[in-house]
Amino acid sequence: MTETQPEAQPEPRQGGTAVVFPGMGPFRFTDVGEFLLTNPHARRRLAIADEVVGYSVFDRYRQSDAEEEGQYAEHTQIAFLTVCLSLADWAEETLGERPELCAGPSFGQRAAVTYAGSLPFEETVRLTAELARCEEEYFRQEHRDAVTHCVIHTPEERLREALAELDDEGEWHDISGYIDRGFYLVSLREPVLDRFKKRIGELGGYNMYTMWPPVHAPAFSALRRKAEEEVLGSFEVADPRLPIVADASGALLTAADGVRTMLLDTFDHPIRWPDMVETMRGRGITKVCIAGPDNLFGRVTCTGENFEVVAIDARKAMRPRVRQRSARRARR
Repeated sequence: MTETQPEAQPEPRQGGTAVVFPGMGPFRFTDVGEFLLTNPHARRRLAIADEVVGYSVFDRYRQSDAEEEGQYAEHTQIAFLTVCLSLADWAEETLGERPELCAGPSFGQRAAVTYAGSLPFEETVRLTAELARCEEEYFRQEHRDAVTHCVIHTPEERLREALAELDDEGEWHDISGYIDRGFYLVSLREPVLDRFKKRIGELGGYNMYTMWPPVHAPAFSALRRKAEEEVLGSFEVADPRLPIVADASGALLTAADGVRTMLLDTFDHPIRWPDMVETMRGRGITKVCIAGPDNLFGRVTCTGENFEVVAIDARKAMRPRVRQRSARRARR
């Protein structure tokens, strides 16, 4: 039996930059539609995505958004992936950003593995489409009433109190995400959600949004096995050219096996953003560029306290920029 060798770690450099691809939350076609239609990076990537899936991602996303459905549908996931990577392309070309490492909590790991070179974009589109179908099939049969709920301003001892009350009732629950102090993702059954939300409020916490399908719960180990056997097994994951911070552990990944494990951990391991922050700090990162629609990871306290945060969003990319030569003339 041979021992597994630890991954070689690059030397840290102070003053470095990381690109972070956010997890997927609700985002509107009206916020990114013009960017997808006009930005050359987005147009190029959309053409590739359309060829992979055999339909117009842009048209399906526009239609489902107009009908207020398909929030996490296959085509919406692909549109989100395309927006995030295209914004990273734009930031490199226009802003000259050259990150030392990348990270992608939750769904953002799909963009991260592509940006880092572990999977070509066309393969990540195929992976995203196939995993979306895999999850939909799984949740039609298992954990059909499970959701993932987001709570903030809830100290851990107060959250544990609310969860202990669910235990007393024999109700299943899992913590699916550690986002910041007092900020958690909790998976539980939808029939007890209203009562849980009421209890969080009584304990001084605050309820945010609820997600379906549910995510990152240890109870979903069967989904992990299904995804590995039916989907991920057919993909060749390469060593990343850029180190990736794993979202379930904060480990710095430099080899293909670690990246593959990260892609599977997302199904049954909670995400740990504070651990990711600590890893980036330890590698000398002082600036993070959040590439994509984000109302969460770039805004929480532990991010702002530790980094200069640069939001790379569609609005910024659509804003006219003065050419450098013209700017120099203006200063004269």
